[in-house]
Amino acid sequence: MTAAVSAPTSLHPRPFLKWAGGKGRLLSQYEPFFPAQIDTYYEPFLGGGAVFFHLAGRVRRAVLGDINPELVNVYRCVRDEVEALIRHLREHQRWHSPDYYYQVRQRQGRSPVERAARLIYLNKTCYNGLYRENSQGHFNVPVGKYKNPAICDPSLLRAASAALQIAEIQTFPFEHLRSHPFSPQDFVYFDPPYHPISATSSFTGYSRYGFTSADQERLAEVFAALAAQGLGVMLSNSDCEFIRELYSGFSLHAILAARAINSRAGCRGKINELLITA
Repeated sequence: MTAAVSAPTSLHPRPFLKWAGGKGRLLSQYEPFFPAQIDTYYEPFLGGGAVFFHLAGRVRRAVLGDINPELVNVYRCVRDEVEALIRHLREHQRWHSPDYYYQVRQRQGRSPVERAARLIYLNKTCYNGLYRENSQGHFNVPVGKYKNPAICDPSLLRAASAALQIAEIQTFPFEHLRSHPFSPQDFVYFDPPYHPISATSSFTGYSRYGFTSADQERLAEVFAALAAQGLGVMLSNSDCEFIRELYSGFSLHAILAARAINSRAGCRGKINELLITA
């Protein structure tokens, strides 16, 4: 790992991406279930990273991963090349317009930093901050209607970079953890794409691969295997009969969350989710 932060920052680290289902507003409800101290923190569905950034001060080491290689690349660039990334984002901020958005969406960056800046730029300017890929793995969300989107926030990125210095960041599926060696003070948090609670809430993945009921069942098996080792494990998901049955042998905690993404405004509002612990 290379040193990425050019100047110290006292800003508390927090997510630098907008992310559907991000946990930033739920952390106060999650806090009673977090360990006071963690040796190595594992998170295989990284997304916006709100839980990692919240826990970073009590974690000695982290292993962060996702199945989406472009998302993994973003986190690596924030960790290792944050100043170059900031320069690219300032250029995107300078030229931003709907036409520019679609030009950037259509082209791929050549270097890792260019690709990372492209993803952050699209994330900050697309509709609802929704990351979605088509079957070819191409980002396909339309431009959002923002008057002055915050495309480049150097202080936020530098604070995230400082927190990420303790992290290994890898592309891997969640099953990778089933055979991983753990220590007793390790902690694993799973935040998979949620199981749909109705036919109109079927957004179950942000990559071309999706996340099916069979994937949920395999994830429950991994969760149970890690819990059987005495490991600290926690998982978030929708509050529905299918998920309750999958985790019926564990502690199920109702969490009150705001549903921000729905095609009908009348269906947005507060809804129960589940936080599952061993």
